[in-house]
This record gives sequence, structure tokens and C-alpha cells, in this order.
Amino acid sequence: MEEIEFYLESANEMMDSAVQHARAALGKIRAGKAMPAILEGIHVEYYGSMTPLSQVASITTPDARTISIKPWEKNIISEIEKAIMNSDLGLNPQNDGELIRINVPALTEERRERLVRQAKQEIEKGKISVRNARKEINDSLKKLEGDGVSEDQVKDAEGETQKLTDKHTAELDTMIIAKEKDIMTI
Repeated sequence: MEEIEFYLESANEMMDSAVQHARAALGKIRAGKAMPAILEGIHVEYYGSMTPLSQVASITTPDARTISIKPWEKNIISEIEKAIMNSDLGLNPQNDGELIRINVPALTEERRERLVRQAKQEIEKGKISVRNARKEINDSLKKLEGDGVSEDQVKDAEGETQKLTDKHTAELDTMIIAKEKDIMTI
């Protein structure tokens, strides 16, 4: 029975991880609003190593359309600017020597629809990961049946795995509804 509990905990952890990954991916899809999370994937050359932007500067949003980046050391401001320009975010940083400002442009209807499709793809990847976790756990449970665990216990555990799958899938569905609303709201 302990083995079954272990597999159910593993299933929950794997599915939670898939949901967290999807949440992080959705956070990077910008909805025309300035959000520090947009810059999470950017790394800056800092004393010979690539360092996350958030570890070398403070990132704030003074208003809904502006991101302000104030480096802790002025000598890396050009490195930060270069890293943002080289990213695939399509943002234009403006460097005034003290801090960097990024104006986030309003989205066109076509761009909004493209972002919604991108968000839906990320959620679908999350759902696939959840289903893969279910399959992996169910395969492991079937092997337990051959190792002396009763068929009823395995069926019950498979039912619990399905409940976990349904719960995590519903969470992903809720996330895409909220993100689509966020993107389509002008």
C-alpha cells in the first residue's frame, strides 16, 4: 500500500510541475501591460557570468505601459540594454544613463489573437504533460499488480490518478480562461 501512496504522490508532484511550468509560460506572454515577469528570461553578462536581470537591477512598473529598470551598478546599464534588445521580446529599451525605460506598446487585435493562440498552445503542452504523468503512473501501478498488490487496490489507485488528472486539467482550463480575458481586454 505504501508503494501505491508513493506513486500517487509522484503523480501529484509531476502534475503540479506541469501546471507550474504552464503558469510560468503564460506569465511571459504579455498582454499589452507592463509586467516585470516579461523580463524573467533575460540574463546579463555580469563579472564574467550570465546573471538573471532581476539579480543585477530593480525592475518596477511606474505605470501600466512602462517598465523601469534601475541597475545596482551603473557600469552594466549598456549590458542590460543589449540583453533586452537581443531577446526575442521585441521591446525597445531607452537608456538615459541612470535607468532603462521600456514602453510596452498597446496590442493590435491581430496580435491579441496571436497571443491567445500562443497561450492555448502552452496550456495544451501542460495538459499533455499531465496526461503523460497519468500514463506513467498507471503503467507503474500495473507493474505493482504483478508484484502481489491486489487488482482492486490498483484500480482504486488508477481512479485516484484520474481524479488528480481531472483536477490539474481543470486548473489549466481556468488559467487559459483568465489569460484569454486578460489578453483580449483593452
